[in-house]
Amino acid sequence: MAAIDLSEARRLAFGLVLSQAVVTLVVALLSLVLGGGRAAQSALLGGGISTLASLVMALAAFGRRRGGASAERVLLAVYAAEVLKLCVVITLFVVVLRLLTVSPAAMFAAYGATFAVYWIVLTRALMKRGRDIAQETV
Repeated sequence: MAAIDLSEARRLAFGLVLSQAVVTLVVALLSLVLGGGRAAQSALLGGGISTLASLVMALAAFGRRRGGASAERVLLAVYAAEVLKLCVVITLFVVVLRLLTVSPAAMFAAYGATFAVYWIVLTRALMKRGRDIAQETV
């Protein structure tokens, strides 16, 4: 059974959270200019939900040192963290939509922007990893 190094995945996960936080602030500023205070607050909530959920996932999957962990154990930890992330997203949206008056367009625009960042960052990392592997075999 081979052990794997998770330092690159850990950096990617926490870098992704930082990227989502930055995008959340940018969308909130745009929302403030275009729609006012409530739109900005709604954008912060929508982007914040996504960013917080990604942080929870990163902490659950990579927060503890798993030096020498088997690939199977790491994969199970990532799957469990993804389920936890989904639960956080659902719970926070339910709480926000029940307790606060929000601008749905701004909230979901920010959530969508951070969701897009999630997939763009992961896609770029996978493409880079594929290029690195291809260069190693040449």
